[in-house]
Amino acid sequence: MDHHNPSALYKFGPFALDGEAAMLLRGGEPALLGRRAVALLRVLLERAGSPVSKNALIEAAWPALAVEDSNLTVQIAALRRALEHEGGGGWIETLPRRGYRYVGPPVMRSESGASEMNSPELPIPERPSIAVLPFEHSGDGSWFADGMADDIITGLSRIKWLVVIARNSSFVYRGVAVDAKRVGRGLGVRYVLQGSARRNDNRVRINVQLADSATGVQIWAERYDRTLEDVFALQDEIALAAVGAIEPRLRKAEVERVRRKRPESLDAYELILRAQPDVDSGMPDRTETALPLLMRALALEPVYALAHGLAAMAHHNLFLRAGLKEEHRLGSVRHARLALEHGRDDALALTFAGFSLGMDAHDRAAAFAAFETALTLSPSTALAFILGSVVHSWAGAAEPAIAWGERGLRLSPFDPWAFAAFGSQAIGHFLQSRWEQAAKAAYHAVQSNPAHSINYVILIGPLVALGRLDEARAAAARVLELQPNFRVSRQFAGVRCEPALASKLRDGLIAAGLPA
Repeated sequence: MDHHNPSALYKFGPFALDGEAAMLLRGGEPALLGRRAVALLRVLLERAGSPVSKNALIEAAWPALAVEDSNLTVQIAALRRALEHEGGGGWIETLPRRGYRYVGPPVMRSESGASEMNSPELPIPERPSIAVLPFEHSGDGSWFADGMADDIITGLSRIKWLVVIARNSSFVYRGVAVDAKRVGRGLGVRYVLQGSARRNDNRVRINVQLADSATGVQIWAERYDRTLEDVFALQDEIALAAVGAIEPRLRKAEVERVRRKRPESLDAYELILRAQPDVDSGMPDRTETALPLLMRALALEPVYALAHGLAAMAHHNLFLRAGLKEEHRLGSVRHARLALEHGRDDALALTFAGFSLGMDAHDRAAAFAAFETALTLSPSTALAFILGSVVHSWAGAAEPAIAWGERGLRLSPFDPWAFAAFGSQAIGHFLQSRWEQAAKAAYHAVQSNPAHSINYVILIGPLVALGRLDEARAAAARVLELQPNFRVSRQFAGVRCEPALASKLRDGLIAAGLPA
């Protein structure tokens, strides 16, 4: 087995090790380990039953560093303490002068990403509901096929009586052979739309099928052969045909709602499709890759609302996680206002604009006006609920933060922004002194995005309140590993943290070892 794969999940006895999130789960309950202890445990589990030399362990936990054996001894002792609650203190055997060996229960390894496919079944809502899976593609690349499916989702989301699963969740089925029944159980939807897209020079060929997930029976299928110039009209036609198959009495007003304004430039549209995954990552380095693409799109089409919305979020990512530079805060607010000006009919552009106005302009009234408009246009916009929950949480609105986060996760259970919804719920529970619930939600945030420093910041407060100081210190070390320039006071100033929340968090963060 390849012990360098950080995404693998290792199950042994009542424990599971999630290497990517640096988390040991005991009976489903999480406990944070330091990164070095995780690296050691991963190697020992990979080679279960076999001796592992001290040199191999040191190289795994301290690559390219010269360290004393005593450092290894300290980390092994920490591992034994973490396992001893279930009688596992003796599962790591010392081999004098040689190294160590795992001698505990059998180890089962799986890919942690596969857990999404094995999640509990979700109930199907009473209203008609649909998921659009990523289109299979050939020809000029995946961006075109993804764009087709994404725009069909956007069109369907504007039908008020239809529940539409966000693309960030339905796209977890990319490249996976699944049937409609399985997707229906995994996402909690009645209908599943699948298709394929082929682009060849100026021609596009699309095949689509709509199936009832309760029976697996196909209820509508069509094949389209068009020119590239017709692509936006074709996306609307497919969305309307799918809705017509679900509800034949489609009203004229809903037809007009689906046929929304589109960019004039296909080149600008392609640049947006390429930039959005890097903006969604929240990571400064990936955001810096996306921003030039967005600027090129705006040079081609200065009134492109979604490009402004994504640019606002890109500047927010850089402001909050790359030094709190004023130029990025101002860039976030400027593009947010332009997204509002040009995107009155674009729910996603309004969502990004609302978030930047709430977090970077500190204008929460304007933020929620934008969120509410987005949800009026498109009630299935999961991201509006998720980002709205973040604004609620840092404003100290505990119960709305929890409620909005829950609604966003129901619409998009596998969303790449799910960490933000879990973090908001954690803050909400923390404000209400529900420490266990806050810690559990914060651990979910860490699992959803282990590379986001703020998830660990949110986790520290409830851990300190519960007296779990070792875990809190490990979380603080991870914050500084991910964001070396982190300072408590600067973080709170950057998000304009509500004073009661700031005072409740501050002492715990400093006690865990974060610089004031």
